[in-house]
Amino acid sequence: MHHSIVVQNLSFSYPDNRVALRDVSLDISPCEKVALVGPNGAGKSTLILHLNGILRGDGEVTVAGLDVNDKNLGKIRGSVGLVFQTPDDQLFSPTVFDDVAYGPIYQGLSKQDVHERVDEALAVVGMSDFKSRVSHHLSVGEKKRIAIATVLSMRPEVLVLDEPTAGLDPRARRSLLGLLDDMPMTMLVSTHDMLMVQELFQRTIVMDQGRIVADGETKELLEDEQLLKAHGLEKPAIY
Repeated sequence: MHHSIVVQNLSFSYPDNRVALRDVSLDISPCEKVALVGPNGAGKSTLILHLNGILRGDGEVTVAGLDVNDKNLGKIRGSVGLVFQTPDDQLFSPTVFDDVAYGPIYQGLSKQDVHERVDEALAVVGMSDFKSRVSHHLSVGEKKRIAIATVLSMRPEVLVLDEPTAGLDPRARRSLLGLLDDMPMTMLVSTHDMLMVQELFQRTIVMDQGRIVADGETKELLEDEQLLKAHGLEKPAIY
């Protein structure tokens, strides 16, 4: 059985020579849900963009048993559902149906299969009644769910989310947490929401200055006040 995500000795610099990743290695097992935390500029988003080949650094990246290389890019983009922080980056079609159907159509599925995939994805995110709605008119919480549906319709093996709770009110946040908790998928979630980390993830990876500085049980890492303080993180207040 392959790991869902394997990163080995990955380093990456932007064209302006800013080093964003320094020798990053990690592996994530199937159906494991892992939080990725650290201060802004730690390299979290840069790492995420390597998982479906948007960025390519030095080192090895394997996702869903496939090496991230030119030959596998099409397959990998179907296997890795990447949900950006701002849903408007992902929603650009006239209706919710068109947005969620985009991936399956691009994959060349039949009309019937496309409709099945759309219905299935919208049902998972609890948005079945929104098929004919205009994405732009939805609330941020609704848009986040639709953005997740746009990647679920490709039946990915791995779901990668960047700041999923950013900009959500408490009710929308709570309902998104419930959704993520219920989904039996491999998940890597980059976030500043330490309360979500505590509630949802057994394992947490801490990044700072392009390196992984800690990787272990969430409970233990959140008890390590020195570690948190050193990397600009705060233990969540208990509600």
